[in-house]
Amino acid sequence: MKIAPARIEAFLRKPDAALRAALIFGPDLGLVRERADAIARSVVADATDPFRISELDAADLAADPPRLADEAAAMCMTGGRRVVRVRGADDRVADVFAQFLEDPPGDALIVVEASDLARRSKLCAAFEAARLGVAIPCYVADALALAAAAKAAMTARGLKATDDAAGALAALLGPDRMLLGAEVEKLALYAGSSGAIDLDDVLACTGDAAETSVDDAIDAALSGDRAGADRALRRLAAEGEAPVRVLRGLARHLLRLGSVQARVESGEPLESVLRSLRPPLFFKRAPAFRRQLQTWRGDRLAIALSRATQAELRCKETGQPGRLICERLFVELTARAGRFVSGTTR
Repeated sequence: MKIAPARIEAFLRKPDAALRAALIFGPDLGLVRERADAIARSVVADATDPFRISELDAADLAADPPRLADEAAAMCMTGGRRVVRVRGADDRVADVFAQFLEDPPGDALIVVEASDLARRSKLCAAFEAARLGVAIPCYVADALALAAAAKAAMTARGLKATDDAAGALAALLGPDRMLLGAEVEKLALYAGSSGAIDLDDVLACTGDAAETSVDDAIDAALSGDRAGADRALRRLAAEGEAPVRVLRGLARHLLRLGSVQARVESGEPLESVLRSLRPPLFFKRAPAFRRQLQTWRGDRLAIALSRATQAELRCKETGQPGRLICERLFVELTARAGRFVSGTTR
């Protein structure tokens, strides 16, 4: 079963009682985990219940396919339905789930987590075609949606946050829902009994969250800083950051540069345009952003954006290692930026 994006949130609040297996996938790994937890809670409220929740690694399942049916059919000694959580799924276990979904044994709910899957993923197709299964994508939200999510998270925690504060928090953290939750808890302690949070509070309390962000790699590459770009990419790889998310962050940044340039060329003052950006431009990035506005213009910007889009498609469709594709592009952009700054090429 495939669910339209507009219906996902309603489905998560009240999943179909007949549902036997759910695949949650996409480049936004924080949202993947958040939605997987929500579906699991619809059957077992206590996520730590050792009798009603079991976990499997997709690699173990690929090596022992019958184990899925065994776990699904197992009885709980304390009564009630069980939840079986499968992490790290990909097309290696597509046939296992396709066969399982034809006639699922027992009554356990299988909750499967996967990262970004290719457009023609066999695993995704198996869940979409199943009467008792569902595939739920988790794509990176745009800037306005991220700011709205940050504002909602702070409001739910009892914080009274300004729109600028929510926008800044979203800009600092990106779409990582798990990191957002942790930072909101930090802000709640920072605010104390008043619960009031403004832009200065966010910058003072969460500014360090941007130190290992995708933005570091982007700014270094577009400024011609090879060592800085390599260092940031290594940090992101060590943290398990999805290459597709890095490439999408690059594409969004290039689009933002183009949008600012177009407004300035139409007659708007640069300072006015920069102040109007939502989410606001993080002050630590402002100097690099200004330099990039001058360096990456016209054909240069268009080519860089095209390269980023092509790299994302290669990650999804060619089977090549995503990290290698991403690193090659950043090396190329860093070299081009260096030549642009030195004036040796267009």
